Amino acid sequence: MTAETWLITGAQASGKSTVADLLARQFERGVHVRGGQFYRWAVTGWVDFDAPDQQQEARRLLELRYRLSARAAVEYAEAGFTCVVQDNIYGDDVVSWIEMVRPLTTHLVVLRPSIAVVSARDRSRQISTGKVAYRGRFTPETNDLHVSAIPRHVGGLWINTSNQEPYTTVTEILDRASESLVQMQPTASADTPVEPPGPSR
Repeated sequence: MTAETWLITGAQASGKSTVADLLARQFERGVHVRGGQFYRWAVTGWVDFDAPDQQQEARRLLELRYRLSARAAVEYAEAGFTCVVQDNIYGDDVVSWIEMVRPLTTHLVVLRPSIAVVSARDRSRQISTGKVAYRGRFTPETNDLHVSAIPRHVGGLWINTSNQEPYTTVTEILDRASESLVQMQPTASADTPVEPPGPSR
């Protein structure tokens, strides 16, 4: 009865939320888990990525967030729900997340529109919702570097969504589902920490 898990990542303002939700709705029993909810539910005490002199605690809580989304994915999958997890997760953290959900069949999709498109989408989103993804030294350029740090050896499907509407992206993901499967036995690098990926998700 165990179903599959999907991990959708990419830069902020790359369309993860919309694509993940549409993808989850394509399955008879689908769940969309937003990784950012795990920090939003902490009503006090959560340390943001840019808190001065608290990087160690920020990192510890980021790892907690990733563990919680992985555990949720496992529970849903074991109950027969295809679980689509969406989060800002990069570098070796992707490998660690995949290890936490093994031996479930896992798909990885990386949305990577151009930096120019991400910037334009971010400006549009700020106008329509007031949400601010980038500020200070955290820019679309630096976030794209985080995305590029995802190890290619884990497999997965990388899509340039610059010229795609969300439904088109979901159609491509489903058509190329076999390419999105994680193909390897991942081994996380414990000595290569990844900088927390940015502000509110």
